[in-house]
Amino acid sequence: MFDVRPVDTDYVRHRAAQFRAQVERRLDGSLTEDEFRPLRLMNGVYLQLHAYMLRIAIPYGTISPDQMRMLAHLAETYDKGYGHWTTRQNIQFNWPKLVEIPDMLDKLASVGMHAIQTSGNTIRNVTTDAFAGAAADEYMDPRPYAELLRSWSTDHAEFQFLPRKFKIAISGAQRDRALVAAHDIGLRLIQKDGQTGFEVWVGGGLGRTPLLGKVIRDFLPEGDLLAYIEAIISTYNLSGRRDNKYKARIKITVHERGLDVFKAEVEEEFQNRRRDFQGADREALAIFRDRFAAPAFRNGPTDGYEAERARNGAFRSWTDTNLHAHKIDGYASVIVTFKTHGETPGDASADQMRLLADLAEQYGHDDLRISHDQNVVLPHVHKSDLPAVYAALQQAGLAVANAGLTSDIIACPGMDYCTLATARSIPIAQEIATHFKDAGLEDEIGKLNIRISGCINACGHHHLGHIGILGLDRAGVENYQITLGGDGYDIPAIGERAGAGFPYDQVVPAIDRLLRAYLEVRADASERFIDAYRRLGPAPFKAALYPQPADA
Repeated sequence: MFDVRPVDTDYVRHRAAQFRAQVERRLDGSLTEDEFRPLRLMNGVYLQLHAYMLRIAIPYGTISPDQMRMLAHLAETYDKGYGHWTTRQNIQFNWPKLVEIPDMLDKLASVGMHAIQTSGNTIRNVTTDAFAGAAADEYMDPRPYAELLRSWSTDHAEFQFLPRKFKIAISGAQRDRALVAAHDIGLRLIQKDGQTGFEVWVGGGLGRTPLLGKVIRDFLPEGDLLAYIEAIISTYNLSGRRDNKYKARIKITVHERGLDVFKAEVEEEFQNRRRDFQGADREALAIFRDRFAAPAFRNGPTDGYEAERARNGAFRSWTDTNLHAHKIDGYASVIVTFKTHGETPGDASADQMRLLADLAEQYGHDDLRISHDQNVVLPHVHKSDLPAVYAALQQAGLAVANAGLTSDIIACPGMDYCTLATARSIPIAQEIATHFKDAGLEDEIGKLNIRISGCINACGHHHLGHIGILGLDRAGVENYQITLGGDGYDIPAIGERAGAGFPYDQVVPAIDRLLRAYLEVRADASERFIDAYRRLGPAPFKAALYPQPADA
């Protein structure tokens, strides 16, 4: 597998030592919290509701077994024995002591990891498809380009103090699993007249003003990638609003100024920037492409896999839901869901992390991926090894056959952790998951994306859920709005608010009515909730959410 460790590990160690000195100054009172805040944010350290939180960068979700074991060590030594996968394909630890975070950064540096640019108004982790390099529908591996963007953007001097945080995603498959339309910049690899390039989207984002991006370039040759991205971000850096942080994202800049005006400025800046690129970026891309060579796949019979499917119903159910089609015959990608019914979505224990590292070494060509939906992927597993992988996951409580189903919920930490949250997210997710399992309806409902956010910042991506749930504060009482019809994959769409919000204890009953109504109106068992919603419109689903009282 490609080693994502930075070449200049001395610099990573230097940054860790620099932050250690800053922490010492904060602890001895030389720095106030206000003075310390921008320094800690540059190193991925947040101050949450109960403790500091450290967010660690996992470049485009790719992590090696030894790095995973280091995360397990940090979880046991400095946290409460677990970490939390994020929607940016990173991990965060919610309970470290500030005095110990420099030690954590030193240990991360020893395996080529860091927390640089996991926070602050800068370019965050570049994300991509968790199945990159493996997916059967992939026509081009996006990871070399993601690595080019990552190495270019890390500590880019011009872009350390943007008007607001900035997020880039890249996709190279027929199905967009990177959510390019919901990012500040989205890139879709395409080919035109035999030339490789990108369809470039700009101005997407969620939060209090959710907007889908717009295509700013139908085709950008791959050799112009960095120059054009620099032109976009430089234009935004100068024209983006700094008077109001709620209107500082590039989506507002594009919306207020208009795509045509913004594009004209970008194209002019692009011509200037283009002259500064003399080929080093293309040389780097060639190196990255070579280093992303496919692993040594093996040929082998899969009879044992088929026999186990026929013999073991639980194994068959798991393979039906938790495998993703691989480009190589005889292989599959394994989705390990961290959504056990009743547990906190996305939480991984140290023992579970070590197991994943072992499985990657033994069966997965040393490759692990963190997905944006808070799960982990083993991208390359031969089907003959799947019974052994399943048995190991089952023993660790990780063989839940629910990838993409009702309980595979994205949920932000909500009011259990976050200072910004106005309502709880985790308990809602737990109750929905257990409710439909206990009702025996999860498999019947089928593929469904539920997303939950505990405030309008939308860290749970509720706008993109087939069913989205947004928790708000209404006069000191938790109130939950439900949105319908969102999607980030097939046909990008922002969910529409269904109506008035629900008190905490009425959310699960409302979702129950909604999904039972879907089972009644769907054309057949193959029609997903989102497809039925698009076919029928919101009326039957709103009627289920807000039933009319019976006449007296």
